[in-house]
Amino acid sequence: MMPIIYAEKGKSHTIKKIGGRPEVKKHLEDLGFNVGGEVSVINTLGGNLILKVKESRVAVSTELARKIMV
Repeated sequence: MMPIIYAEKGKSHTIKKIGGRPEVKKHLEDLGFNVGGEVSVINTLGGNLILKVKESRVAVSTELARKIMV
């Protein structure tokens, strides 16, 4: 298990855990990041990650991305 920031670009990964305070977990879940869901790294731009989740592209900060374990 590792944070999504270390995941290989373009490869699909399964979310195993979402860490952080309850409000951080809720925010990530509202964006579509749920345990058991598929996520992939599209690109990294200026310290942010562009992630594909549920057929959508979402930009998250490195800090938030560290909470998503795959």
